[in-house]
Amino acid sequence: MKSSVTWMANNHVTANLLMGFLILSGLFSMMQTKKETFPEMSLDQIQIQVIYRGATPTEVEEAVCKRIEEHVRSIEGVKRVRSTASEGVGIVSVEMERGVDVDSVIDDVKSAVDRIDSFPQEIENPIITELTRRQQVIDVVLYGDINEKSLKVAAEQVRDNLQSSGVISQVELNGVRADEISIEVSESDLRRYGLSFDSISAAVKRASLDLPAGSVESQDGEILIRTQGLMRTGKEYEDIAVLTKTDGTTLKLGEIAKVRDTFEDNDLISRFNGKPAAVVQVFRTGNQSALEISAFIHTYVEEKRKILPHGIAIDFARDDARILRGRMDLLIRNAQLGLVLVFICLSFFLDLRLAFWVMMGIPISFLGAFVLMEPFDASINMLSLFAFIVALGIVVDDAIIVGENIFAHREKGKPFLQAAIDGALEVGTPVIFSVMTSVAAFTPLFFVEGMMGKFMSVIPVIVIAVLLLSLIESLFILPAHLSSEGNGIINRSVGKWFRRPLAWHKNKAELFDAGLKKFIKKTYQPLLRMSLANPLSSTAVAFSLMLLTLGWVAGGHLKFVFMPSIESDWVTVSVNMPQGTTVDQTKKVVELIEKQTLRLKMKIDQEFPVEGSNFRNIFTYIGDQPNGRRSSMSAGGGTGNSGHLGEMTVELKPSEERNIGSNAIETRLRAAIGELPGPESILISSSLFSAGNAIEVELAADDLNKLLIAVDRLKEQISKYSGTGEIQDSFQEGKQEIRLSLKPKARTLGVTLSDLARQVRQGFFGDQVLRFQRGSDDVRVMIRYPEKERRNIDDVRSMRIRTSSGIEIPFNEVASIETGRGFAAIQRTDGQRVVTVSAAVDEKQANADEINSDLKNRFLPILAQDYVGIQYRFGGEQRERNDSLQSMFYNFSIALFGIYILLAIPFKSYTQPFIVMSAIPFGMIGAVWGHSLLGIDLALLSLFGIIALSGVVVNDSLLVITFYNQLRSKGVEIDDALIEAGSKRFRPILLTSLTTFFGLLPMILEKSVQAQFLIPMAVSLGFGILFATFIILLGVPVGTKLLEQITKTSFSLEKEKLPIKVTTDGVS
Repeated sequence: MKSSVTWMANNHVTANLLMGFLILSGLFSMMQTKKETFPEMSLDQIQIQVIYRGATPTEVEEAVCKRIEEHVRSIEGVKRVRSTASEGVGIVSVEMERGVDVDSVIDDVKSAVDRIDSFPQEIENPIITELTRRQQVIDVVLYGDINEKSLKVAAEQVRDNLQSSGVISQVELNGVRADEISIEVSESDLRRYGLSFDSISAAVKRASLDLPAGSVESQDGEILIRTQGLMRTGKEYEDIAVLTKTDGTTLKLGEIAKVRDTFEDNDLISRFNGKPAAVVQVFRTGNQSALEISAFIHTYVEEKRKILPHGIAIDFARDDARILRGRMDLLIRNAQLGLVLVFICLSFFLDLRLAFWVMMGIPISFLGAFVLMEPFDASINMLSLFAFIVALGIVVDDAIIVGENIFAHREKGKPFLQAAIDGALEVGTPVIFSVMTSVAAFTPLFFVEGMMGKFMSVIPVIVIAVLLLSLIESLFILPAHLSSEGNGIINRSVGKWFRRPLAWHKNKAELFDAGLKKFIKKTYQPLLRMSLANPLSSTAVAFSLMLLTLGWVAGGHLKFVFMPSIESDWVTVSVNMPQGTTVDQTKKVVELIEKQTLRLKMKIDQEFPVEGSNFRNIFTYIGDQPNGRRSSMSAGGGTGNSGHLGEMTVELKPSEERNIGSNAIETRLRAAIGELPGPESILISSSLFSAGNAIEVELAADDLNKLLIAVDRLKEQISKYSGTGEIQDSFQEGKQEIRLSLKPKARTLGVTLSDLARQVRQGFFGDQVLRFQRGSDDVRVMIRYPEKERRNIDDVRSMRIRTSSGIEIPFNEVASIETGRGFAAIQRTDGQRVVTVSAAVDEKQANADEINSDLKNRFLPILAQDYVGIQYRFGGEQRERNDSLQSMFYNFSIALFGIYILLAIPFKSYTQPFIVMSAIPFGMIGAVWGHSLLGIDLALLSLFGIIALSGVVVNDSLLVITFYNQLRSKGVEIDDALIEAGSKRFRPILLTSLTTFFGLLPMILEKSVQAQFLIPMAVSLGFGILFATFIILLGVPVGTKLLEQITKTSFSLEKEKLPIKVTTDGVS
């Protein structure tokens, strides 16, 4: 190291070229880095979705979910298998262990599913995908009082335009039903002409197809042969001959059936500001920039608005890039303010030129970090920008130590070059190891388990990259810039133009320096002498403070919230009606909620006037809840065929443009809606994203009746806790079912159970005859009874069952009917049926962590005893909390051991590292009291800050002990060496602590709701380092003296125990 530092200090050109390379390459990488609101990430889950149209949840469970579970559960790398059987669809989620090869597991899952040969013929091909948190950027909404077909055609045109734009790669059409050609034949017509669904299906298949027929070799070359006759519109199907009579005439399909070229028979309705709507969702993929996509959409909408036909309007909504833009502006503003405060702080302690070059380490390290971000696929997002703010004050620590030491050597009268070399080399080793300890402290944050751990993993990546580059800058670039007097033309010009301000600053800096030296001599040194004279008393005071802090936390004065609510620019109301509720009934409830929302809108606009309105748009969905899924950390999709589901989303004005938060609007909207008759649950959310329900418990048992009783008891218990609400369970009675069974005499008549099931399915659900691509849509051709013959149980009884020989038998002769209720959905975890009980918690009234702890330690064990066979596990936010905290504490323990090793190597001691590391718990004390002072609950990010703090606080302690060891090696007495080391290191220690604190101060004091969830980490670091500074300057010397005394006492005792040697001359 000595030769490289000396060589760089003597070669200014090389140092400047290295600096220029870092700056330019960083700028280029920054321009290429993708920009998004939150980092895109894998959810470590594989989803297997199987469509089984017309099947009940029980049928889906037996025929789909169980069979998939059995085949994938034993695959290596699989952690947990969950499944949900709903009407018409089965979804199996395979949760993987973190760190496994995802592609390999996906291949194994696909192979396992392909080996299943017992699926029903009616299922569609399984869709197997890796779940990721996709980045939806913006919605384009087309709406107006026109028919559904015209609206969909206009939306498809917009979708195609965007896909072919070259700017956008992924768009999806939402809020509209899929096309379908429905052939409806009545039972009376089937009987009149002796037809069956099978015969009509066969006729349609024969008449509508495209079929390649090979090729012929001619003199001109190979010519392909194709049969083209696929019918793509409903009108064409009317001319298909389904029966040829004896007289040669034909019976056409249009004569006996109604052919409707329309939409799927489901209950999906979407509205935008009260009018029918179609939504084009725009996603960001790869390295595409959310800001560029948003800007393109804004321009496109303005141009498209001018040419759309009358009756159709277009607008954009839910622009996530606007959120990103606002967050970026906020964080950049905080970073700029922090940078100014750091420079002001440096300029008071150091020479102005020295302060400038020390501060230049910030942009050099920051830009260089963009180059190192690329291998980790890190992006510019809210969390990465916050990571740069965290690094803002820390990054200059090593430059301050090097620069201040060079300044100290200069004050001894050394030439500039020699002072630069000697000063850098003297602190080179402790600087290297101090950076390594900081890296060791941030490394565990990269390996935190759970979704939130992956979500936050970009923070350590960026901070570590910045720290490593700052080490290079402080040892190789900074000494070169400080090795000359700075008499170049630029410096002379600056000195000439700013002579008076520079003279004023020099005068103030000298006064400040004199005052600091006086404080050290008159205050610090006497206080340190007194502490060293009474080491046990000083230690007792420190331990008393530690016990006081522990008592404060244990007494419940400081709560722990895993993930605080993050305010967003929308409020979502999810309505769940009982299964079987008609779409009209759900629509009435949603419309009632809309009316209450509009009344609240008027009140809020009167109380908090803004330009326009606080409410920008109102989305309404019936039959799906897409926006609720969008704000969740989990993934999944709806079937689009659930008339009992409804959703209303209020898009608000950007938070910086209104004076009321989304949480406050959520509270007032909940009060305005109140208790409505009909819905099983109404859930209201205004959080930007969620780690899961605050309370979520999965109960499992083989006995369903016992399980449901236990569920009711658990719900009753949760309701007793104050602050809980929206208590619900995942078990719901399904729709009414008509269960068919075969009568004994049916077999003698030639009817099998397969014949019965297939023909009833054909008539009431429909028989899929064809499936083809029309444009970009997948169109099904279905044959079934008309809608008026599919309404009640009598329609089932009046149908005829046809044997293979063509004989028609009345339904009642071969089959019996039993009515009942099934399940709305069946949830399974690791092969067992489960029911999930969930609830929300008002953070102002209660603490979810305390409620979950009480349930775990007191109530749930009793419940398991009362109902033998009941098993329970936590899900939602509590599960995320357990996964994250367990791995965090484990990795933190490893990091502490790594820090110990990094300290033991330069000290060449087993015991001195413990003295240095004694500052860590006192940094934690500062973090706790910082949260209490600002009235902020501890959160996951608070713990991130405390762990990172452990590496930062030891750096200053390392300096004190290093200088103490140097003085002791020269024969200086213990007390004198400790006082001298503390006094000499007082300025750099105070300076590094203040720059860290002031770099974070703008973020700590930020009032914007956009940044509230990031503040706890800044508080932990800022207040922790500030408090630890006093411990380092007093406690570390006291601890060192105690260690010396213990070592000396132990040595004396060992010496006294030496055996007495007797010689012939006497005793020795």
